Amino acid sequence: MRSSPTILHLDMDAFYAAVEQASKPSLRGKAVVVGGLGPRGVVATASYEARVFGVHSAMPMGQARRLAPHAAYLVPRFAFYRSISEQVMGLLRDLSPLVEPLSLDEAFVDLEAGGAAWDEESARLAGTKLRADIRAVTGLTGSVGLAASKMLAKIASEQAKPDGLVLIEPGTERALLGPLPVRTLPGVGPATGDHLRRAGIHTVEELAEAGEDELVRLLGKAHGHALYAMALARDERSVVAERETKSVSVEDTYDVDIHDRVRVGTEVRRLADRCVRRLRGAGLSGRTIVLKVRRYDFSTLTRSETLRGPTDDPAVIREAAARLLESVDTTGGVRLLGVGVSGLAAYTQEDLFAQAAGVDEDVFAEEPEAAPAQERQAPAERRWSAGHDVRHAAHGHGWVQGSGLGRVTVRFETPDSGPGRVKTFRIDDPDLEPAEPLPLVARRPGRSERAEAGGVGSAGP
Repeated sequence: MRSSPTILHLDMDAFYAAVEQASKPSLRGKAVVVGGLGPRGVVATASYEARVFGVHSAMPMGQARRLAPHAAYLVPRFAFYRSISEQVMGLLRDLSPLVEPLSLDEAFVDLEAGGAAWDEESARLAGTKLRADIRAVTGLTGSVGLAASKMLAKIASEQAKPDGLVLIEPGTERALLGPLPVRTLPGVGPATGDHLRRAGIHTVEELAEAGEDELVRLLGKAHGHALYAMALARDERSVVAERETKSVSVEDTYDVDIHDRVRVGTEVRRLADRCVRRLRGAGLSGRTIVLKVRRYDFSTLTRSETLRGPTDDPAVIREAAARLLESVDTTGGVRLLGVGVSGLAAYTQEDLFAQAAGVDEDVFAEEPEAAPAQERQAPAERRWSAGHDVRHAAHGHGWVQGSGLGRVTVRFETPDSGPGRVKTFRIDDPDLEPAEPLPLVARRPGRSERAEAGGVGSAGP
């Protein structure tokens, strides 16, 4: 482990919810919950105002509504979040070539590798400047942890939340770790945590005091050695700039179990096409096709087929997924379907076997990304998803507050306006149409190219 705190961990604060609050002035300072709004939806992110009521990510949406009935509940806008994430990751890559993204809103950076920091003072300055740059470019806040290892930097960023910076000074690591719960350490999930608790080990200090031999006895050789090292603040993992993608997959959970076998087959073909779009978008192909089916009783089955060579051909992948479906009993209903491709490569092998007759490649290429299952049940509801952007010919830009019973309610406001007025329209109003999100931060004279790049989430006119 290095001696200087030059590993940086950035974690954007309540990212999805913060983006929605920045987009919608009327929601600033209010409880906001982003996630699937159907009966089986789960929370993707909750704003800090919603967390006060006990709402948290991965919670069933029904439970969240009971805890915070007056919160704003919005359907995610993942393309918009991704565009803003690209801006943030661009700022990180300005600091160092070694940036390891963990998700859209979280990444490690090796500041020393980019010459951005070499000691405690320079690391603190780099972290402070990064937070200011993120706010200037996106209008959002992020929390920064700085330490001599990845494990400690992530712990520091958690302590910095929200909107703060924590630097763990060299020599203080053991004292900081000691009183923390064992679940703080990477690799200690609920099962391992329960196992350690039954053995009387609750804190990191108790983990270290137990000794390496005892941890190996309790957890096995690899896990025991690793956790003992971490309890002593030893973490030799380096920041890895590129993570190899092992698979590409898509799946949908359905609000109502699907019983019709023909409908199941149609959904599998649609998922196969979505999976291919992701493959081609990443410039990849794959050899192994995987079908995932979760049945009415929550039992989950997976089936796979390995081809002679890698492909990104939609007809080949559709046919393989259909063959896999033939071996699955869907009697009783299906609640989730997924199609994935693994064994990835950066090339394709053509003509693996005969193509399906009548495949129209142009139709496949032009088909837009399908909406999540909970948004596909009725065309009108799909069009007016809560939280999504619209434009009215007379009233301008706004967002959907809700829809139903043939009506859609819209609040007209923009990121740089005050809270806007609310109006209700027929769902088929010809003057109302879906719109692209507006940039969170307006372009200002003298902004850098980086601040003005990045598509829909970038600074704009």
